[in-house]
Amino acid sequence: MFIIILSSFVLISAILTIWSDARGRQPLFHIVKPLTMVLVITIALLARVPVPAAYKTFILAGLLCSLLGDIALMFPEKWFTAGLVSFLAAHVLYILAFRPGPGRTISAGMFIPFIVFGLMMFRVVAPSLGRLKIPVLVYIAAITVMAGFAGSRFVDRGGIQPLLAFAGAVLFLVSDSVLAYDRFAKKLGSAQIIILGTYFPAQLLIALSI
Repeated sequence: MFIIILSSFVLISAILTIWSDARGRQPLFHIVKPLTMVLVITIALLARVPVPAAYKTFILAGLLCSLLGDIALMFPEKWFTAGLVSFLAAHVLYILAFRPGPGRTISAGMFIPFIVFGLMMFRVVAPSLGRLKIPVLVYIAAITVMAGFAGSRFVDRGGIQPLLAFAGAVLFLVSDSVLAYDRFAKKLGSAQIIILGTYFPAQLLIALSI
């Protein structure tokens, strides 16, 4: 019950984040955006589902890196690269969480659609990347591999927790893809609504997979 209540607070805080960003209420935005991730991290900390300790550790570390990335991206003109590095670290940590353990199998087919999508996305944004071409390519590779491992884990294990993690990984991919398209390809009027509206549910689902 407590997790349900906290999840409700996450959704309320996420809605306030989207609203304050759209209305230009920066003081409120700078409070509720990191607060939303703090609530998500709290959910992960309080989770009682029996999962391997390493899985919980990697997920918690990934959520913490995401919080740092969120703070950095509130000031994109100065800290965009720092935010990119923080989220790259989060994806690497999620990869370590989702990778198959001893005796488990990898579903190679789950990686193909994500890799194809990642290559298509890079082709779209590459002309505008300049010095960021290599870092963004590495980032796209990381998030597509992360989504592939999450999907492979669900195929191998089944169950609600792997499904939540997979759904979260897919939403994270959508969020970052819209962010990249909006920043490097073509401005979208509703970009922030889509980015944040998929990002926070993604992190919540990943936290609930613990």
